[in-house]
Amino acid sequence: MYVIRLADGTLRVPQTLSSDDGRLIGNAYVELLPGDPDYDRWLAEALTEEELAERRRRWLEENDDLEREFLAFKAEQDG
Repeated sequence: MYVIRLADGTLRVPQTLSSDDGRLIGNAYVELLPGDPDYDRWLAEALTEEELAERRRRWLEENDDLEREFLAFKAEQDG
């Protein structure tokens, strides 16, 4: 999950929720507005929605070599 910077400056920051015994309940986004005490901390790593879409597009188009490498590794482990 990535920190996403919306056009109005709002940041969507990923947050993981877990139970008292450590089990994962779910992942969600928390919105931070400019002026929030944690805003500047997250701003440096934030991506715009367009940058995030471009990363996803590149990942889908350019992951063939990585996928082949993983499948070869998996076959070696299974074999």
